[in-house]
Amino acid sequence: MSEPARNHRFHASVSGAEAVADLDAVHFFDRAVQEQPNAFYRALRQRAPIYREESLGVYLVSRYEDLQTVMKDPVTFSMEKGYYSQMAHGYLEELKAVLVKDGGGWFPDVVNVDPPAHQRARSLVQQAFTARRISALQHIFARQVRALVDTAAARGSMEGVKDLALPMAIGFAADQLGVNDLDHATIRRWGAAYLAQFSLFSGREQMMSIAADLCEMQHYLIDLVKRRMEEPGEDMLSDLIGARVEDPRPSLEFEELVAAARAILINTHDSVSTAMVNVLLAVASDDAIAASFYAAADDPERMSRVVEEILRLEPPVRALSRIVTRPVELGGELLPEGAHLLLLFASGNDDEEAFPEAREFLPDRRNLVRNITFGAGRHVCLGIALARMQLRVASCEVARRLKHLRLSVPLEDLRYTPNAALLSIETLPLVFDPAIGQ
Repeated sequence: MSEPARNHRFHASVSGAEAVADLDAVHFFDRAVQEQPNAFYRALRQRAPIYREESLGVYLVSRYEDLQTVMKDPVTFSMEKGYYSQMAHGYLEELKAVLVKDGGGWFPDVVNVDPPAHQRARSLVQQAFTARRISALQHIFARQVRALVDTAAARGSMEGVKDLALPMAIGFAADQLGVNDLDHATIRRWGAAYLAQFSLFSGREQMMSIAADLCEMQHYLIDLVKRRMEEPGEDMLSDLIGARVEDPRPSLEFEELVAAARAILINTHDSVSTAMVNVLLAVASDDAIAASFYAAADDPERMSRVVEEILRLEPPVRALSRIVTRPVELGGELLPEGAHLLLLFASGNDDEEAFPEAREFLPDRRNLVRNITFGAGRHVCLGIALARMQLRVASCEVARRLKHLRLSVPLEDLRYTPNAALLSIETLPLVFDPAIGQ
């Protein structure tokens, strides 16, 4: 079978706004836009940087400067209200009632809260993500990834999602909770149910269909937290139980601990696995990226920049919400109180005003760290250092062992799970040349 042609979409220039003649005739949730969004993003930035997407009832924020304005003002642009406006879009109260009745309660996210509560929550949770812990975990994670890569290398092919990205992320998340009684299929099912809440595309029927999985997950986590409170171990959840700050509420309360355990188990593996798939796809479909990737196999610092630039081009988190708490002008538009904003992180990373030659793969660009792949401001991703460590280590292992990584199907045959928060590839069939002597 002949090898599919390698595509250069990752660093090729987008033709520009001309590719989208009429913004009103295109929608954020259109499949073509979801899978190949850059021309749409450019049209938004040039013509309507604060664009009302009537079908979703949201404003799309596309320019880097405006995105930074929003993320650096968590009072005017509420993360907490945005989080729950996006969650189970239009059906939250009904879903919440099911979780209270059948799932042991309602457990709001522990860190996606507004100031002043945010500072206390973040100060407590970040005690489980110290540099010392991350450094200690690096060798453990490397062994886990190496075992997955060894298995793939023996075959000469792999499905990038289920053979590497998901098991490495899920296994690591389970380890950090100190659990060994959950199979990966169950965690993946729970993760899919949790992520579906933020789709913006799902109706009532789907929200009710995932409720059983969410209830099952919550009962497991409730029991887990109770066990860890009685017998702490050497894991992140135990760190969170023991975390303390100077505050009238000096420690995480039970409901917050359940939410934090959910975040460790679900949120971390979803974003890291999606990011790793994006890295694999970039290497497998672009010669320039592949050359840089393999050249950095034994240079972790260099690999960090290669991965960071790939994720600037293809960030795992597509968009998250904010709610405007007072009338405010943004990007030349007057927004009313209560306006629902959808922050297009990928568009911000693609903005040539912030990143000259934005569609070019340039891992040596001076302002690479200014990307918003992991957010910005007070709500920048808490696990950013942990995620970067995992992606760097996994990428180095792949680069050493799996040479000439390439797709075994045409690029256009790949299928995505549409979601406003994450856009995950369903399957990524890959072939490669195992490194000789390894």
